[in-house]
Amino acid sequence: MTDDSLIGVIPGFDFPVERGKVLEFARAVQAHDAAYLEDPQPVIPPTWLMTAGTWAPVGLQHPASAIGFDNARLLHGGQEFRFFGPPPRAGDVLTTESWIDRLYEKDGKRGGKLRFAEIVTSYRDGAGELVAEGRTTVIETSKPASEGS
Repeated sequence: MTDDSLIGVIPGFDFPVERGKVLEFARAVQAHDAAYLEDPQPVIPPTWLMTAGTWAPVGLQHPASAIGFDNARLLHGGQEFRFFGPPPRAGDVLTTESWIDRLYEKDGKRGGKLRFAEIVTSYRDGAGELVAEGRTTVIETSKPASEGS
């Protein structure tokens, strides 16, 4: 059974939106728009927020680990982003805050239980305004994946 007492806020962190990192990401995902590649303060490609975790302080637990999910049995079940105005640009500093929004279980098609966690992360600018929100669904399988399955 899933423990709903685990639902709540998980500490966040501040991180800079760096021009070089925006350019690297845009090239990696083959986003050729000049707004990402040529502007001195490029806007971020929408999925660039996935990289925010690379700025997390050493020792800050990932929300799935913080609620006791086993990393060896985790699957990424979904991702979505919402923007509440213009996307962040290089030069901005964003502040994150994450929380477990929902926990639930389902029976797996191959037996065992699957545990789901929906994790929401807010991204605020230097003025504290909400600029974006990400929702991640992680799935913990009942047993680790095995070779060939």
